[in-house]
Amino acid sequence: MSKRAERSPRRRSVVALLAVVAVLAGFVLRLVDIQVVNAGEHVGDAQAMGLAGERVLYGNRGSIVDADGTVLASSTQLYDAQIDPLLATTMERKTADGEGKEIVPFEDYAADIAKVTGQDPDELVEIVTGALAENPGSRFAYLKRGITTTQYLGLVELGLPFITFTPQPSRVYPNGAVAGNLVGFTSSDGEPLAGYELLADDCLTGSNGLETYQQSPDGVRIPGTETVEPAEDGGTLQLTIDTDLQWYLSELIAEETQRMKAKSGTITVLEIETGKIRAAAEYPTVDPNDVQSADPADRGSRIFTTSFEPGSTGKALTAAMLLDAGVATPTSTVPAAAHETFPNGASIGDPFEHPVYNYTLAGALIDSSNVALSKFGDMLTPEQRHDYLEKFGVGGGTDIGFQGEAKGELHPADEWDNQTRYTTTFGQAYTMTVPQVMSAYAMIANGGVKMPLSLVESCTKPDGTVITPDLPEPQQVISEEAANETALMIENVAVQGSTADLIKVPGYRVAAKTGTAQKPDENGGYKAGVYFTSIVGFAPAEDPKYVVMVTLDEPMQVRSSAATAPALQKALTQVMKHFRVMPSTGQPHLFEKY
Repeated sequence: MSKRAERSPRRRSVVALLAVVAVLAGFVLRLVDIQVVNAGEHVGDAQAMGLAGERVLYGNRGSIVDADGTVLASSTQLYDAQIDPLLATTMERKTADGEGKEIVPFEDYAADIAKVTGQDPDELVEIVTGALAENPGSRFAYLKRGITTTQYLGLVELGLPFITFTPQPSRVYPNGAVAGNLVGFTSSDGEPLAGYELLADDCLTGSNGLETYQQSPDGVRIPGTETVEPAEDGGTLQLTIDTDLQWYLSELIAEETQRMKAKSGTITVLEIETGKIRAAAEYPTVDPNDVQSADPADRGSRIFTTSFEPGSTGKALTAAMLLDAGVATPTSTVPAAAHETFPNGASIGDPFEHPVYNYTLAGALIDSSNVALSKFGDMLTPEQRHDYLEKFGVGGGTDIGFQGEAKGELHPADEWDNQTRYTTTFGQAYTMTVPQVMSAYAMIANGGVKMPLSLVESCTKPDGTVITPDLPEPQQVISEEAANETALMIENVAVQGSTADLIKVPGYRVAAKTGTAQKPDENGGYKAGVYFTSIVGFAPAEDPKYVVMVTLDEPMQVRSSAATAPALQKALTQVMKHFRVMPSTGQPHLFEKY
């Protein structure tokens, strides 16, 4: 064979190969043009044809934790399993002889799916046939919503292209009703509705990402076409409360509220040095895991939303302003009968009958004499007393700013009538909230320095950035001497007052004052025979660390403020033990009452 004859087949092979390469190069160039150069235009075409898909990547909502990091609220991932009814009923497989193809009845898949989801196979068939009955071209129906991660993985293992999944974050509250009044809750769709779930939504909310891809006309995702914009989780909100203490006090106030046959009750603990609230327990309350089982009135926090006349707890504020203004001392005296009519016509009475006593200021607090406090209070003008009450926080709310928090009410002094001029000396004609009363007593226990109250420790963002609350600076409200003398008088109340035996805490000196507030009726007067009762105390009295306040709304077993005394004793005992506060030293200086 000649060389020329040998070259001819080789040349033909080379030419054919070059032609093939040229064709492939043309396809590659066209593919680059479609997927890169003019991708945007063709993605639009794909979307118009239903060939582009996307999936939202959810950023998890951040956790809420207590002062020690105990989780109070967290997110878990559930999934909505979705099915493509048209694709599910048009899946093909080879015929038994291997020569052709046949449609696979959906019933053949239903049994395996049902084993994973826990549904009945017939129920699954009905979902698919029902969707197609409404729309023969249906490409979407819910197979089952809210499946667990285990069920999700089980369905993925089946490898069925007509089942897809949408992640659905779900909120979990491991401690149930403990701090439920503070933590709050979200809707089934994850919308924050109450408490710090709502108040700290900016901290807790994550940002969603997006995964986009292209798919074939039959709904199968095309590998390599995915683009991902990642999601970002929310931050961690740390509260100031102690979960263990909150649990104990929640149990205690539930027991005491029911024992005293009251409508509701609260126990709150404030750390004096920092202004941080360490517990805020109430009954009834809400379990964020089961919001619907709680009455709507119990889904917030009465500690912050309820304002009331402080009653006799307000008498300590009158004593503090008198001492600070220098117009009286603990041993200053006034004569006071059980009932007196003042020069302006105001009529004031004490809650018990007694002859005319030459009451000391300390004695007026110990016996809780309205008449004596009225006379002492008259040593200052109404304007002076109004301004002191305002400085103590009456009518101004707190720095916490809890959802629906009441501010309390303090009328201008020029609006005080003849009776109000005197009733304001013993805690009537103005209103406060539990945190406001505790803030004022903490100020007295803290040498006259008022600390801003807080319930939030910090928000820690996913990148580690820590954001702390922007709180005002501590403020010296009254002199240290006036505060210390007032604190000593409040300790005398605990030692010599009517509830002394009920509030003793072994090993600790206690300062405490009760309050029995009348409740307003619809006609502008007061309800007969029902009261909002309270007691506030701090310990150790010689070096105060914590203020504790107990309230009971309309107790019926014991109607006076004595109803709250046993709860205060138990709460203070637990607080001293829980925080390992050193026992008291020394004995209090006792004042003469008259």
